[in-house]
Amino acid sequence: MNGPILLFGGNGQVGREFASLARAGGLALIAPRRQDVDIADAAAVTDAITRAAASVVINCAAYTSVDKAEAEPSEAARVNVLGAGNVAVGAAAAAAPLIHLSTDYVFDGTKVGAYSEDDHIAPLGVYGRTKADGESAVRLATPRHVILRTSWVFGVHGRNFLKTMLLLARQREELRVVADQHGCPTATADIARALQAVVGAIQASSARWGVYHFAGRGATSWHGFATEIVEQQARFSGKRPPVRAIGTAEYPTPARRPANSELDSSLFAGAFGYRAETWQKRTAEAVATLMSGEAVETGK
Repeated sequence: MNGPILLFGGNGQVGREFASLARAGGLALIAPRRQDVDIADAAAVTDAITRAAASVVINCAAYTSVDKAEAEPSEAARVNVLGAGNVAVGAAAAAAPLIHLSTDYVFDGTKVGAYSEDDHIAPLGVYGRTKADGESAVRLATPRHVILRTSWVFGVHGRNFLKTMLLLARQREELRVVADQHGCPTATADIARALQAVVGAIQASSARWGVYHFAGRGATSWHGFATEIVEQQARFSGKRPPVRAIGTAEYPTPARRPANSELDSSLFAGAFGYRAETWQKRTAEAVATLMSGEAVETGK
């Protein structure tokens, strides 16, 4: 397996993190941007995989606007279902293993305790349904796949909850954040390392194919996450607006969110030998990186 890694979604927050890690580690990587290769275009995907002579294909490309997906179900499906299937078919045709990124939103959040890989999926909204259907398309197209479900993704690139809270902490005297939804904030730094671990196992011919959960260590609510972000940024800004806990009913959104998004990542740790850092540590690192520069951007 001497060919490069081909990464779809290279300009997304996870893709950019993985690209930096791969190149720092001397891994050969080709990462076309969305404008270069639309994964919903089967011919373009096949051509990209063939031209790259890829040894591993990673799909981080996705439609991720959870609320917007309720009004754009066809567009969400075009990327998350058709696109995922195209990548899987193209990878299979080139005899290249596939790593596909998925989400905690395939679950309905009614379970008490962390979700394991064999728990029943029952997505609440369009985004979750299209990601679940994308998983099915991957499984149908190629047996040599690792589907990696992750949750509450944040980092220094792109748009995400942490960066939104940093912006609001500068602008507002008080923040109101939902406290009755729980999950595992997961840093792009850890997801990139998890992807690297899977690539290493594939290259060593020791990969165990299937669906895995990978999330930050520890669980909290959106309110707890926001409180930690505000505390960390106060070290740089000196400003500490109060973070008021509210219920989901007080913050209605077009898409329903699962009340419980906790993921059990022990199967992944056993199979690939990597476990995420605590979400608090990664939050502190991301805030320090962003607050020490001029890189604070809006995000959702």
